[in-house]
Amino acid sequence: MKVLVIDDEKAMHLIMKRMLAKIGGVEVVGSFADTASAEAYLKSAAVDLIFIDINMPKESGMAFAQRLRESGREVKLVFVTSHTEFALSAFDVYAYDFMVKPVVQERLQHTVRRALAEAGGGQGGTGSREVPGPPVQINCLGRMEIRGAVRELVKWKSSKSAELCAYLVLHRGSLVSRARLVEDIFVGMPRKNAEIYLNTTAYQLRKLLEAIGMKGSLHSDANHYALNLTLAEVDLHRFEAGCREMAAVDASSLERAIELERTYTGHLFGDLAYPWAWSEVERISQMYASFARRLGQALLDKGDAQSAIRLLAKLMAHNELDEDTVKLYMKALASQHNRDALVRLFTKYSDMLQEELGVWPSAEVNKLYGQLLTQLESDN
Repeated sequence: MKVLVIDDEKAMHLIMKRMLAKIGGVEVVGSFADTASAEAYLKSAAVDLIFIDINMPKESGMAFAQRLRESGREVKLVFVTSHTEFALSAFDVYAYDFMVKPVVQERLQHTVRRALAEAGGGQGGTGSREVPGPPVQINCLGRMEIRGAVRELVKWKSSKSAELCAYLVLHRGSLVSRARLVEDIFVGMPRKNAEIYLNTTAYQLRKLLEAIGMKGSLHSDANHYALNLTLAEVDLHRFEAGCREMAAVDASSLERAIELERTYTGHLFGDLAYPWAWSEVERISQMYASFARRLGQALLDKGDAQSAIRLLAKLMAHNELDEDTVKLYMKALASQHNRDALVRLFTKYSDMLQEELGVWPSAEVNKLYGQLLTQLESDN
């Protein structure tokens, strides 16, 4: 099966090629940053499956897909985007599938093997076999959600069932006492009422898990609860393991690091802000910041300043007052000879420090800023 990748982010080309290479019967014949280049290629070549981003600077993936359909092309289209609100529109142009970034290997594999099966092909008859469903996905970064075997969003029975699941996920299968759950999750509620509410909440969570193939995963006895995560993949755990494995990011691990960074879609549990999780929210936040700076430096070392700037802008939104991030961001802007952006960044950072903390940038930041300005002026 011949596959095309269209995405304005070059990092996605690397990620998709790496993930698709793990699936038999697939050949990535081209990757393009814009639809015009892809269209020129398609005039003289045939492909079976196209992975295309929706939000692109010149022409959107949706507009391109519409033109393809109007021309009579029946190639399978899979939209890959960060914006779930486009899902219904995607199927208006007969999309084969719709994936939300960051793309998960199992989800990608499921789609490709389904396409192979429909084409009656694949290497060694791979496409004709029954495709096993991917594991349940539990997402804690930027939200608290469960997705089933085909990544459909599972509706929580109640907000407390989501909170109980989050609490037990953090404890990675360890036993948690009923007393502790009552104290942390049902704080302020009369003890007897809280215990009844815990029983009800646990029942709701157990039924939800059973419905998506995780029967028996919620353990309970007279005094404890625990969640067996063998049948689930947790983005938080994958992210933590990846950060530990990549204490240093270099050319050999750059693609994996880019892929891992995309799993961090926001603070732990997003806007839910469970009081019992505050220390973990801060710990994971700091872990992400440290990892993202290592990745940003590796991108700069490779000469990919644009990707580094995109990453550092995200990191600045994450914590605008982090000095190490600001210093790296200034270096990235200077590497692109963007004096105006460098001045704006330093000025904004300086103003925020004054407004929030009543201090000025450190001597180290001031020195670096002066050196970069001098260097840019001498280059001109």
